[in-house]
Amino acid sequence: MQTVDKSIAKLLSGGGKDIPLFKVFMPQSILEPLNACLMSGYIGEGPRVAEFEKQLSGWFGNDNVLTLNNGTSALQLALRLANVGYGDEVISTAMTCSATNEPILALGAKIVWADINPWTANIDPEDVERKITPKTRAIMCVHWGGYPCDLDELNAIAVRHGIKLIEDACHAFGATYHNKPIGSISDFSCFSFQAIKHMTTVDGGALTCKSTSDNDRGRLLRWYGIDRNAKLQDLRCEADIVEYGYKFHMNDVSATIGIEQLKYIAETLKKHRANAARYDEAFANLELVKPMKYKKDRLGSYWLYTIRVKNRQKFVEYMKQAGIAVSKVHARNDTHSMFRDFKTTLPGVDEFNSEQLSIPVGWWLEESHIRHIIDTVLEYQG
Repeated sequence: MQTVDKSIAKLLSGGGKDIPLFKVFMPQSILEPLNACLMSGYIGEGPRVAEFEKQLSGWFGNDNVLTLNNGTSALQLALRLANVGYGDEVISTAMTCSATNEPILALGAKIVWADINPWTANIDPEDVERKITPKTRAIMCVHWGGYPCDLDELNAIAVRHGIKLIEDACHAFGATYHNKPIGSISDFSCFSFQAIKHMTTVDGGALTCKSTSDNDRGRLLRWYGIDRNAKLQDLRCEADIVEYGYKFHMNDVSATIGIEQLKYIAETLKKHRANAARYDEAFANLELVKPMKYKKDRLGSYWLYTIRVKNRQKFVEYMKQAGIAVSKVHARNDTHSMFRDFKTTLPGVDEFNSEQLSIPVGWWLEESHIRHIIDTVLEYQG
């Protein structure tokens, strides 16, 4: 096993805390295939990217998979494929990472905030429908912590109004809704393979498309609009570019890491879910600390285990003293200056945001960690 620098070890342990909220999963077995890739003479988008996409298609239940350089690029590409442009409106949630909503601004569109269910943190379909106007082009929903949104209702709204549903599934790799994999249900689903997600490619992402035509267009747009599969005499230099694109593609180095990570992801998800189940049972009848209220018709991936806590700041200090890292993880977006033009009343966000906090739930937790976290929460007096 390699020696880890002390400063890096401190970061990996959650800044010196005994039990971190997040931790990077990177198997030793990656070193041999990664070395082979690095020494192969081809490290751009090549055969390993194609193989990674093929393997991901089984997880997503969808052959239309585009791997990308990060999850934010997946969101922007999805918006572009939904033909969102200047002056259009996108209905979104304020309770998410700012990376969900910044791509909307990048395309010159306007954000219309819909409220959330304060016991799931997911967007409220009824409020979504109330917010639709003739300028609405897409709905952006976020699977908070990996718990799937109400996709039947949201897709029905999208179809009824002739607009697109984009799932920000960056927390939700491996989650299912009515026994269907996230990635196979809506017009677009966006995934992240950033460092601290369930599985990482160091940085990376993926976009799944319901339609083959969107997938084909997205394949062009992720590399400057160039058809890299065209048979040309001089590489691709003389090919006509019909529509401008981006440099959003994944490379073979990241894909090599992803291919190896997929060997472990089932076990990783199993551990996250088992830890969450332990918490659900232990905290079911508490007054000061309450689990989220999830339905049994969908299976979350539990990238986060979120609770609602009375006297949150006192709880944060209490957990810190016990050596347990906790965090709100994401701040409500509508308080950021860049989104000031879209301010509105969001009582569900207000309620959730006033109490929400996430505790460690990941694959790195040992039995002693789980017992310590449970006992500490049960002893909290507010």
